Amino acid sequence: MGSAGVPVVVGLDNGGTSNNATVLTVDGHFLVDGLLEIPSEVRAGPEAAIEALAQALDGALAQTGVPRDLVQAVGLDTPGPASAEGVISSRGSTNFSQPAWRGFDVRGALERRLGLPVIYHNDGNAAALYAHHVYFGADAMNRSSVSAIVGTGLGGGVVESGRVIAGAAGMAGELGHVHIPLNGLLGPDQPEPTCACGFTGDVESVASLTGIERNLLPYWLTRYPDHPLAAEPVARAAKLVRGYGEREDALARDLFTQQAKALGRLFTVAANFTDPHAYFVGGGVVEAAPEFRDWFLATVREHTVLREEQAAVATFALVPDRDMAGARGVAIAALEALRAVPEPRPLVA
Repeated sequence: MGSAGVPVVVGLDNGGTSNNATVLTVDGHFLVDGLLEIPSEVRAGPEAAIEALAQALDGALAQTGVPRDLVQAVGLDTPGPASAEGVISSRGSTNFSQPAWRGFDVRGALERRLGLPVIYHNDGNAAALYAHHVYFGADAMNRSSVSAIVGTGLGGGVVESGRVIAGAAGMAGELGHVHIPLNGLLGPDQPEPTCACGFTGDVESVASLTGIERNLLPYWLTRYPDHPLAAEPVARAAKLVRGYGEREDALARDLFTQQAKALGRLFTVAANFTDPHAYFVGGGVVEAAPEFRDWFLATVREHTVLREEQAAVATFALVPDRDMAGARGVAIAALEALRAVPEPRPLVA
């Protein structure tokens, strides 16, 4: 239950099927331990979806016993592509497929519905912010990090001095579309991987579920033609391959080694661009059996080229609590916006 009279911020994580909500006190304590989910209604259009977000906020307050008048601000994250101000791309989005969503100001609409300030990030940035603050704790505002979140696509975020770098158009941290060298990454006679965005040889074309289905699995099945996955439709096989990886299957380990190498090349770019204190990996690929997860992260690290001085101070770690990371990350962002003080202070106690 909420502490009597202590102001709070609320974090709302919007997804294709569910909204998740959390509550964070202004002195840095989360009042929700697990998932608080309700249907997101995004397929029913913007009006229904904004109402569902408002209901998620009301549900979180009811769960924690916090009166509405103690809410100071709200953090919101959604899948992209969207601007830094929370305007859905005019070209639409996988999750926001109805024409009414194109160019829709989801942040502004929620702000008007709630009558409260709403701070927006995309879901990759939100998870990156949460990983950063959980890992560094009281020192978070003095540290930097880069996060790669492997999902259907490749999301992520760049955090500097405890704050997400959004960029001029809100598209900083779109790590999936960074081009990486393919020399030495591809197998014999392997076609250059293509991305749904139109690029060839970006990170997402290798390190994502879409990349597995579109590029990696069709190739690796030619190298292992008798593999059981050859009998499955490729979309289903792509979702099953991680289970084989956990059992140390040769095809799966070759495929995931290729993904880990791609992330290592991405982090090598980051090392020469932002030189962060930490490199975080998250998403389905590491929500796996501990041996596989640890092997994958170690392989990413092995293929990240750092100078001796960088290796001495850099950390590689996993994004924690992925299911809750979005809501918690935007709650932290809302609290940081509220504080807006020149002196760095820890945001999570």
